[in-house]
Amino acid sequence: MGLSLHISIVPAIMVVVSLQVWLPLGCVEEERAALLQLKDSLNYPNGKSLPSWRKGDARCCDWERITCNSSTGRVTVLYLDSVRNGELGDWYLNASLFLPFQELLWLYLWDNQIAGWVENKGVYRPFKMRKLEYLDLSYNRLNNSILSYMDGLSSLKTPDISYNRLEGLIDLKGPTTLSTLYLNNITVYGSSFQTLLQSLEAFPNLTTLGLGDNDLRGRVLGFLNLKNLELLDLSGNTLNSSNIFQTIGTMTSLKTLTLWNCILNGQLPTSQGLCDLNHLQELDIISNDLSGFLPPCLANLTSLQQLYLSSNHLKIPMSLSPLYNLSKLKDFYGSNNKIYAEEDDHNLSPKFQLESLYLSSRGQGAKAFSKFLYHQFNLQYLGLSNIQIKGEFPSWLIENNTYLKSLYLENCSLSGPFLLPRSSHVNLSILSISMNDFQGQIPAEIGAYFPGLEFLMMSDNGFDGSIPSSLGSMSSLQLLDLSNNVLTGITHSNNSLQGQIPGWIGNMSSLEFLDLSANNFSGPLPLRFGASSKLRHVYLSRNKLQGPIAMEFLDSSRIVALDLSYNDFTGRIPEWIERLSNMNFLLLSHNNLEGEIPVQLYRLDQLTLINLSHNYLSGNILSWMISTRPFQSIMTNYDSMSSSQQSFEFTTKNVPRLYSGSVIRSKFGFS
Repeated sequence: MGLSLHISIVPAIMVVVSLQVWLPLGCVEEERAALLQLKDSLNYPNGKSLPSWRKGDARCCDWERITCNSSTGRVTVLYLDSVRNGELGDWYLNASLFLPFQELLWLYLWDNQIAGWVENKGVYRPFKMRKLEYLDLSYNRLNNSILSYMDGLSSLKTPDISYNRLEGLIDLKGPTTLSTLYLNNITVYGSSFQTLLQSLEAFPNLTTLGLGDNDLRGRVLGFLNLKNLELLDLSGNTLNSSNIFQTIGTMTSLKTLTLWNCILNGQLPTSQGLCDLNHLQELDIISNDLSGFLPPCLANLTSLQQLYLSSNHLKIPMSLSPLYNLSKLKDFYGSNNKIYAEEDDHNLSPKFQLESLYLSSRGQGAKAFSKFLYHQFNLQYLGLSNIQIKGEFPSWLIENNTYLKSLYLENCSLSGPFLLPRSSHVNLSILSISMNDFQGQIPAEIGAYFPGLEFLMMSDNGFDGSIPSSLGSMSSLQLLDLSNNVLTGITHSNNSLQGQIPGWIGNMSSLEFLDLSANNFSGPLPLRFGASSKLRHVYLSRNKLQGPIAMEFLDSSRIVALDLSYNDFTGRIPEWIERLSNMNFLLLSHNNLEGEIPVQLYRLDQLTLINLSHNYLSGNILSWMISTRPFQSIMTNYDSMSSSQQSFEFTTKNVPRLYSGSVIRSKFGFS
């Protein structure tokens, strides 16, 4: 009897456990109501943000920008950054709306035009989220009163109130748990700043301090006595080189130091100060006026992993020999300095294995690849632009570094044929070898050896012969620039396309930028660009292309620039051009087009530059252009490529003029 009873109970228990795990998770009703009130507040008077927050939906943990505790169903994270429509004006928050969120840990409210707080029936009520650890109120319009509202945040560790309207004397309040504080771009200076810095000593657990973009002067730092700091950001201030390095040298716990754009000048210290920070892992002194050689004492920074020295006037050896002792170094950015070759390029091997290396020179260059590069096997990002290295293409770099993702060798005086690695390299996504002296044909198998390329820049070389059809197999290719070479066409079986732009370019489904200008292409345009639905820029000028403009785009509305100038096109400007509704640049000059200027051109209301000169066209476009097209600069963003200048020639009163501007903006961060 007892045994059978025991057996019958077990399945029942298992069923209960199963229901507890798989039961659909709703959310706490009081928090759901508070969220809906919060939505109404940020949308007042007529905003439309957060459409997934619906009154009839009880599952608020599934709403956008919300994270809940999987056990209790309570909200733990609110991602409410940039949700307020700027056209609605300032937003005044009711702090009482946050009272129901008893388990909220992280709250993001940056960039919402928050100008202050609404008190409940005239009664001051601070935040009372006792578990909140992270509060981001940066990029708003708050004044000093925000400091009082943090009184009730007993667990707060990281407040960010940067880029607001704090000014004058700041009475900094907060719990002793405070470990991270961001006060970037606050209008505090002189004695008020000294008072602020002294008040920071009330927070014994403070390890991270951001004071960037202030009016901080080197003399003020003498009041800073924060021995436990691990991260210090002073970027965008005007600092005194000798004072700042001497003061920072006392902060022996520092792991990250950012002195970007601080107008530092002179030489890096050779003994005291900077070189005493043996726990330092990241050093950023980009965009200053520092000069001289790298001090030998940098070898003392044995914990260093990232070193950013770009955009100074430093003399950096191509061998990086002063850094050989830094076994943990992963990233070195030294571009826009004076890169030089040491007279005695020794055979010592560095202790480090770099993942990122960027060097570009303001000086004489290096004359050859440094020997230490032959010992690097973990490189993912390598840029050696504007260094007169000379020699052949370093295919061994690609072979040795199987994780290499981007390789920039622009303007390095490299010559000879373009040498493929011995085997396929699937990780390489960016390859730029523009402005060199490469000769011969582009290897026929290039597509098979670099199947993952997204950006391929080979302009301004001496490549001749045909464009290999294997480029068509690069399904991820977004930018292809083969301009300013002497290419003649494509080699293909049943060679009926010799000398023409290859039709397989349309198979590149990710292609966004195509530049085949200044070559010797002839024959008609490809009728259709096929699967290139992302294509935005097409530059085919200065070739020998003929026939009517009969091309067709899969998604015409994406095209922003079309340059077909300096060819031999005939016939009329096609009526389908009105489908290019987002066109910014249209250049059809120096052809043999005829007929009237089509009325469809008038409907392209995004045009900022058009050139129809040196054709046989009739009609009047000048009055329309002047009355409806204010000239403006155009900038198009790409997420992962270097900047490029595009020049357009246009004619006024029979005088050719050149418009030159950036059509692609870099977002890399290496300089």
